[in-house]
Amino acid sequence: MAIKILTDSACDLPKQLCEQYEIDVMPLLVYVDEQEFRDTVDITPNKLYNAMREGAITKTAQVTYGTFEEKFKQLENSSDDYIYIGISSQLSGTYQTAKMVADHLQEDGHKINLTIIDSKCASLGLGLVVLNAAKMAQAGKSKESILSQIDHYCNHMEHLVSVDTLEYLQRGGRVSRTSAIVGNMLKIKPILHMEDGKLVALDKVRGRKRLYRKLLKMIEERGTKLDQQVVGINHADNLEAVMEIKDIISEKFGVTQFVINDAGSAVGAHTGPGLLALYFLDDPIK
Repeated sequence: MAIKILTDSACDLPKQLCEQYEIDVMPLLVYVDEQEFRDTVDITPNKLYNAMREGAITKTAQVTYGTFEEKFKQLENSSDDYIYIGISSQLSGTYQTAKMVADHLQEDGHKINLTIIDSKCASLGLGLVVLNAAKMAQAGKSKESILSQIDHYCNHMEHLVSVDTLEYLQRGGRVSRTSAIVGNMLKIKPILHMEDGKLVALDKVRGRKRLYRKLLKMIEERGTKLDQQVVGINHADNLEAVMEIKDIISEKFGVTQFVINDAGSAVGAHTGPGLLALYFLDDPIK
């Protein structure tokens, strides 16, 4: 009996890794001026960011009940065991919907070997949890050991997220208009992190050079054995910054394993162009 890993498009993993490790990804919905798109299916990050620069209003919605129902019914009577790892329930209703669908199907007599997990993570933080689980599954590890490692990763995954401008967070109601105007005038770059599954403010700096110094200091303070783990970096139309900080992290901390990718449309719709985010474990060894 094989173990298969499922997740949602908020994981922001590169397509080739999902194919290599047989990770089944279900799309969240993205709305651009009320037009609906399926994340990673009907819309690319570049298309989204261009629309945002032109003033488009963007929103997101969870994976639909129908999408989960169709997928979970396909798993019925399979000899395989499935683990779905979802975006933090504090950021999206996707986990709750997945749980509801699974419960309804089981109540109706459908036999599905499925475990549903709230990762309390997002973007490549979720992606690194999923990727490690999929690697373990391909290596033939037991379900118990995979679930134990998933729990460890979920509870120790650091997210350090910075945005280039407060404009898009203001559009989505995450900061006030006054804060956005003042912050942009002063070239303030906020740094956010995950706390109990919620994205909350951690610090703020002025200018790119100070941002890099602050992020590196935070990595040094929060990370352990960085040279023994995979570090995630993603961005929203900000590849130059990614390559700069990747080289610094590699040289300073001896990191050789990275996962680098665009922030997907479901994440970028809230942050806008200019996002730069780092993901790593504060305790990689269990």
